[in-house]
Amino acid sequence: MTSPFSGPDSSGASSTGEGSISAAGQAAGTGTSTKAGPEVVTRTLANGLDVVVIPDRRVPVVTHMVWYRNGSGDDPLRKSGIAHFLEHLMFKGTATHPAGEFSHLVASLGGQENAFTSYDYTAYYQRIAKEHLGTMMAFESDRMTGLTLDDAAVDPERLVVLEERRMRTDTDPSAQLSEALAATLYTHNPYGTPIIGWQHEIETLDRHDALAYYRRFYTPENAILVVAGDVEADEVIALAESTYGRIAARGERPQRQRPREPLPVAMKRVSVADARVEQPYLQRAWLVPSVRTQTGQEAYALELLAEILGGGPTSLLYRHLVLDQGVAVNAGASYHATMLDDSRFDIYAVPASGVTLDALDEAVGKVVTRLVEDGVNEAELTRARTRFVSEMIYAQDSQVHMAHIYGSALAIGETVADVQQWTDRIEAVDAGAIQEAARRFLSRPHTSGFLLPA
Repeated sequence: MTSPFSGPDSSGASSTGEGSISAAGQAAGTGTSTKAGPEVVTRTLANGLDVVVIPDRRVPVVTHMVWYRNGSGDDPLRKSGIAHFLEHLMFKGTATHPAGEFSHLVASLGGQENAFTSYDYTAYYQRIAKEHLGTMMAFESDRMTGLTLDDAAVDPERLVVLEERRMRTDTDPSAQLSEALAATLYTHNPYGTPIIGWQHEIETLDRHDALAYYRRFYTPENAILVVAGDVEADEVIALAESTYGRIAARGERPQRQRPREPLPVAMKRVSVADARVEQPYLQRAWLVPSVRTQTGQEAYALELLAEILGGGPTSLLYRHLVLDQGVAVNAGASYHATMLDDSRFDIYAVPASGVTLDALDEAVGKVVTRLVEDGVNEAELTRARTRFVSEMIYAQDSQVHMAHIYGSALAIGETVADVQQWTDRIEAVDAGAIQEAARRFLSRPHTSGFLLPA
């Protein structure tokens, strides 16, 4: 299960190694809302930078995040991995601050930093004592415009990324299956390309590619500043004006024009067989709407469907396959709602000893068919709703998590109101809507993935 409270897959950090603000904020320059969580204050600076302030005064610490509305899904043709590669290169210094100075300062002040690239966004953040917020803004705003690169910095970092790919994917059969499954499910949309990129294309990336991508996307109009912590909104906005506000506007925000994945018409299957595989398993993936491509409220029904079907030991898959039939030792489902383009609904199952993947796949299909035909009962629906409401409450205990929730949502075009109304929309879903979502989307042709020992 995924929700606004758990982000989609991303490719990890260089340092430690996925829109618009609320209507009130756009119309009047500042907006506030208190529904379903902390008071959130928003403003758009004159240069187009969106600012979001999430007060959390329990400890004198702040989380400072800058989100760019670009991810690996925006990589140019034949340049896969450039968004992630640039994320690495953003730590190579600017004309004002040499490589390593920013990271050294954060560490010396007892703070933490990180960065990550997803399909739909790239983000950089620091968590530090609140008195150093202005310093973080000064350094990060300088990095938005002042990046300097030469071949001496770029070429070794390309080797670092290639080694990261080898360690994460090329030596891991399960990662190879995941990559192949995505590439088979998405034949037209860039979600079929790994965030880190294809090896043969990473090898061609150079300084000119990185700077061209940087100049296109790293602009104030394309960025969202999120500050969560022990702060006053007026003070944060004043600091933002004095740092980020000095950056000249570049014009219109870059348009994200991606090809839409056509509806599948054929069942597809991919398999990876490798001597290193100790535990086989299977996956099923369906193309489904995201919260941004839904035509009604089906994304919220799909959230609950994933929880009921495969959200832990009380789920239908676990009960039928593991407890009742004994054909699996584990099973579950997930759905990624917060995506810019059409998303995916996944089921996985791990076979019990002596059970073939074909037999297990047939058993999975029967559970799905039963749900499509019979629907869900009120006890299952109530349990799933409770899980989501609890997640929202627990998320508010984490300053970094709250900053991530709002940043990732706004980066794909959602609003503050969308985030704050998420639980209300979940609670409005009835059993009939869940059955209809299962009928519409899980009856489509799917892509299967089998992981097998050689």
